[in-house]
Amino acid sequence: MTISVRPESLRVPVDGRQSARALLICTGTRRLLAGHGFATVTELTLASGRRADVIGLGPDGCLWIVEVKSSLADYRADGKWPDYRDFCDRFFFAVSNDFPSHVLPPEVGLIVADGFGAAIVRDAPEHKLAGARRKAVMLRFAHAAANRHHALVDPAGAAGWMD
Repeated sequence: MTISVRPESLRVPVDGRQSARALLICTGTRRLLAGHGFATVTELTLASGRRADVIGLGPDGCLWIVEVKSSLADYRADGKWPDYRDFCDRFFFAVSNDFPSHVLPPEVGLIVADGFGAAIVRDAPEHKLAGARRKAVMLRFAHAAANRHHALVDPAGAAGWMD
């Protein structure tokens, strides 16, 4: 039996929650993390019910969460970002080059990104996760990544699966 998958069927659908600018920042951020050996998942729902914009799993098992902010208004409307620290070893904001980064808290990392790439402008302090929490987040990450891959290659077979 031969299974044929057309390349156009492997395009990731846009979920509509992000602005065009946020998607560009996310793309550059994911490329940066990939260059550092991270696998990434976007819009991962955490046990708290919060949804991480980008979560990266490093080659050594470290977990980074990156909150994408497309504008100052987007940042000011978001008071939930401290909640993400309980689910990662390092927490970053990712913004565009013209974002007024001086308004961001100094105790988190800063990534400046566009649709082509990104740079870490300020490293995030490390706060290691406890083993049980790390395992739980990694399992959530793995299930989301595997289910999303399945949905790309077999949309009908993956219907109804949730991250």
